[in-house]
Amino acid sequence: MDTKSLFTYFPKLTDVQRIQFEQLRALYEDWNSKINVISRKDMEHFYEHHVLHSLAIAKYIEFLPGMRIMDLGTGGGFPGIPLAILYPQTDFYLIDGTGKKITVVNAVAQALGLKNVVAEHKRAEEVREKFDFITGRAVMTLPEIANLAGNKIRIRGDIEAGGILYLKGGDLQSEFKALSKYWQHKKATISKWFQEPYFEEKYVVHLY
Repeated sequence: MDTKSLFTYFPKLTDVQRIQFEQLRALYEDWNSKINVISRKDMEHFYEHHVLHSLAIAKYIEFLPGMRIMDLGTGGGFPGIPLAILYPQTDFYLIDGTGKKITVVNAVAQALGLKNVVAEHKRAEEVREKFDFITGRAVMTLPEIANLAGNKIRIRGDIEAGGILYLKGGDLQSEFKALSKYWQHKKATISKWFQEPYFEEKYVVHLY
């Protein structure tokens, strides 16, 4: 997949956003040669596996200007960086427990001119602020991220106003059953938005 295919899914991008998305791969290839943030094999599918996958969250829900989003365990900056490009009026706070990865995230955000991104080497337990949404992808089980991030959500129980948006794949029934009764959940199938076979059995999970 190249950016032309990506842009067919998001036809309303500005010229600035298109340029930023086009610059992403070269930036990550350069950093990947110094610090391994994305597997070399996966770089061949960079726009599909990392950028488009991240943007599935935007097909599920629209972030509004002034919202604050925390990307928990952002790794090399996913889904946070692609979402920050898409929503320049929304504030993104990207954290990860590995300092080298945050070095990459900060460098990429600076190279792209993203003024709405703050990235820090920090664990979730150290964060005291509250956010409208918390994003992440497939690092933890749903009960684990709910326990870790549940107290950092500004509004609970309103499907439009807040919650955890998590990118996960496979059979999630056992994880849903293990959630506390205080959590509601919704699962959206990514393949209904994106036709690539990679997205079969991959979901945006919303805990609220």
